[in-house]
Amino acid sequence: MMKSFFHLSIEIEEKREEMIQLAKGFGLSNTKTIKASQELDILINIFNIAPFTDAQYSEEY
Repeated sequence: MMKSFFHLSIEIEEKREEMIQLAKGFGLSNTKTIKASQELDILINIFNIAPFTDAQYSEEY
């Protein structure tokens, strides 16, 4: 099942914050930071290519 626009945008923001915290704590080249970055890339790609319908958009947007 496809995630809603709203849910996906929240998940992207949470993953972005996680990546920033990992980078601050472990550095940019640490495997944990890189993994979080790759996961964020996947979420952003899904967000950009997902064919959302009107019903999948949250009323906040």
